[in-house]
Amino acid sequence: MPTRPRIGITLGDVAGIGPEIVAKALASRHLDHRFDYEVIGNPHTRRRADAKTWVEEGARCCLRGELAALVTAPVTKKLVAPFPGQTELLAHIAGTKKFAMMLVGGPLRVALVTIHEPLRRVPTLITARRVRDVIELTEDFCRRLGIRRPRVGVCGLNPHAGEGGLLGDEERRIIAPAIRRTRATGPWPADTLFHRHYNGEFDAVVAMYHDQGLAPLKMIAFDTGVNLTLGLPFVRTSSDHGTAPDIAGKGIAKPDSLIAAINLAAQLS
Repeated sequence: MPTRPRIGITLGDVAGIGPEIVAKALASRHLDHRFDYEVIGNPHTRRRADAKTWVEEGARCCLRGELAALVTAPVTKKLVAPFPGQTELLAHIAGTKKFAMMLVGGPLRVALVTIHEPLRRVPTLITARRVRDVIELTEDFCRRLGIRRPRVGVCGLNPHAGEGGLLGDEERRIIAPAIRRTRATGPWPADTLFHRHYNGEFDAVVAMYHDQGLAPLKMIAFDTGVNLTLGLPFVRTSSDHGTAPDIAGKGIAKPDSLIAAINLAAQLS
């Protein structure tokens, strides 16, 4: 009898809710039955730093073809230093330069041009190449979902997408020229683009910075959003929330986002 493909699930930061939501997800009976699931990590360790090792182990198993996908439980940012987050760590392990974070929840798919960066740095990090790369990664992801001609809308950086240069010139100087070399449209004011995406006018949105993209998504899919990394040579998804140390050990953490992440990984695999 042939063995089923395996998806690896890391435990995350053991001082947070990672081990609890992994256990609840595996016991939920809501996971894709076509796969086996392998937990990567030791819930009894006293070394929080092990969380980074488990992510590295899972990534290397995927690169060797031993796992069909990797799902990561949340990790405190300082545990993956010097990388800003697991996304950047995984891209480094895979040797990937062109990658992006995407969040999926409800009808929304949102990719980010910049990720975990202080707001004051965001304008300096937005380049035409970066915008174009994220658009192309987003289109590729939509095609994997069976969308033959993805409709991608791109947010402006400034209010009203710069108001013709009155409120900033990044749209005219950087973002619009990048868009013209793709099939995407924009730059659109972010405050209206997400409403249009929610109502089906777009298949995905490219946002310029973290909160611009995540605030609307978490408004409608707070418990079920999924974080995935575009551009890796393997499938990687994660829950869209943090380690929640304030409720760790209380047995009240919801596994819904992790369940959604595991099932999306199965779908993409």
